[in-house]
Amino acid sequence: MKHDTSGSLARLAFQATLHCMTGCAIGEIAGMAIGTALGLGAWTTVGLAVILAFISGFGLTMLPLLRSGMVLRQALAVALAADFVSISIMEIVDNAVMMVIPGAMAAGPFDSLFWLSMALALAVAFVAAYPVNLWMIGRGQGHAAVRAHHH
Repeated sequence: MKHDTSGSLARLAFQATLHCMTGCAIGEIAGMAIGTALGLGAWTTVGLAVILAFISGFGLTMLPLLRSGMVLRQALAVALAADFVSISIMEIVDNAVMMVIPGAMAAGPFDSLFWLSMALALAVAFVAAYPVNLWMIGRGQGHAAVRAHHH
């Protein structure tokens, strides 16, 4: 990777990771809240949260592309290229953290343990995904694919 003295690569990776975490958080929180509210088992709740995280993560990436006139199939391909690795890392780390915190998977959305655990899990997931996004963007991959369509 070329040395980036301006910090723009690091800033872009930070923004891409934050964007990814936003999509993941929307789906993850919804999935965990729904799963615990319905009394689903831990693995079923995690599965629901992961599915919703991918849907919301890809959706956040696709929305501006679709608004710009890009066809759905192409927007989905760009979103997959941009977000799949980052969302996968975030979901693995996020859910692993949630699973190891005692009581977190049983805590509902009206329980402070749910929100504290979720905040910690998302923070750890961000830290895990950032260097991967930095590496990918530095090689013209990941969110660099989305950026190419914004110019």
